[in-house]
Amino acid sequence: MSTDERRPRSVYGVGEEPDPRFSLANERTALAWMRTAVALIGGGIALISFADTGALPPWAMALGLGAALGGAGVAIRAARSWARIERALRLSEPLPPPNGLYVVAVAVVVAAAVIVGIALGGLLSA
Repeated sequence: MSTDERRPRSVYGVGEEPDPRFSLANERTALAWMRTAVALIGGGIALISFADTGALPPWAMALGLGAALGGAGVAIRAARSWARIERALRLSEPLPPPNGLYVVAVAVVVAAAVIVGIALGGLLSA
């Protein structure tokens, strides 16, 4: 396969072929982020489903929607990050910073706070 036939051309149409190990590592990282995105979407669907039956408080619906939308955002970010890093590898440029990591870290902290709040609320009402 010729390099000119691969897509996206904004990635494969520049620079030289990097060491395959680096490209494969970049791809594995992008796929791990995609796996996280799918987990967020699945968790969001579960929350929405349980909230819809009345098994969870009403705010769980909003949390589920947020998780599903967050998963979609993570998937888009993973694809963009893969392209930025692959392009940098091909052009022998420094790798871009992992900006998406901070967004996910904040989401994890918020989720942990919600879970602790739920647990404390259950303990205090018992």
